[in-house]
Amino acid sequence: MSAAVVFGATGFIGRGLLRELLTDPDGDDLVVAAVRTAESGARLRDRLVSGGVPLDRLSVHVFDPGSAELVLDPVAADVRDVYNLAAAFAFGMTARAAREVNVVLAEKITRFAAAAGARRLVHVSGYRVAAYPAVPAPWPPRHRRRIYRRFGAYEASKIEADAVVRALAAELGVPLTVVNPGTVIGDSRTGEADQYLGLAELVVQLARGQLRAVPGSRRTVLPVVTIDHLARFLALMPRDPETAGRAYWVLDDATPPLPELVALVADELGVAAPRLRIPVAALWALPARLTGAEKETLSFLSADTYPTAPATALARRHGLEYPPVRPALRLWARHVAATAPDAASG
Repeated sequence: MSAAVVFGATGFIGRGLLRELLTDPDGDDLVVAAVRTAESGARLRDRLVSGGVPLDRLSVHVFDPGSAELVLDPVAADVRDVYNLAAAFAFGMTARAAREVNVVLAEKITRFAAAAGARRLVHVSGYRVAAYPAVPAPWPPRHRRRIYRRFGAYEASKIEADAVVRALAAELGVPLTVVNPGTVIGDSRTGEADQYLGLAELVVQLARGQLRAVPGSRRTVLPVVTIDHLARFLALMPRDPETAGRAYWVLDDATPPLPELVALVADELGVAAPRLRIPVAALWALPARLTGAEKETLSFLSADTYPTAPATALARRHGLEYPPVRPALRLWARHVAATAPDAASG
């Protein structure tokens, strides 16, 4: 039985993909969840079972991310597809901590896919990589320092990883597909999510009466995609030969501008939406202790547009459409407001 190996299986996107792969009525591949410890693998199994996901095709394998060469324990035979969803998603990280996962581990996973002779490596990056000129890897040290100073460790490491994975996959002959999702929100049917960074923090602040002004301008957009749509899109990548060597931006162009999104969420939560807006330039200039805005998040407050047409066209050819975004935002906001831990508001 051939196997699809999922690195980053315990994360929000990873669990969404596992659900999609394991509930596919036409699926017959073994689904390998690559985890760092046996304990995290056991917790993953429990979460999937509690969500009604069948485990008959799931196999949990441990790997050491610090080893020079990634080896699964037990070894997975007949690896057909490899998904790299592993990421350190946090703001305020050091460059070293961010690179360790987002760049160095991504490189090791690419080499793992090459050694396994994988049919496809699917690498999940981020939608903001389209906003900057591509600089091929390896990056000169001076350029790396400049990018990390400018954007902060998280975003810079994702941009660098995109360049590193592309270059290494080409060198090693690994068929690569890059998927750049927007802000990933909850399931379109239930709103369920357990990720409280980024846009979710804004929802929590709004719910708790702590959002005094909407950041950005009336044209600022934080484009979203529901976890179920993204998982279905990721699952179909290796099955379509056309997707090899391509990059796809998976985000819903119907996402309302941020002021409208905040008003929509406020209506759902039964709270007042802030009437004031604070420009990004002011957020950069003022101390974070006054604004409550993490400097690293400010580059995401943009009116940029992204090359979404290829992903939309591909999805439609496979019968996949974006769920209606406004109802999905309402469900997700309600879930986030009800379940966010206290620390999320700090």
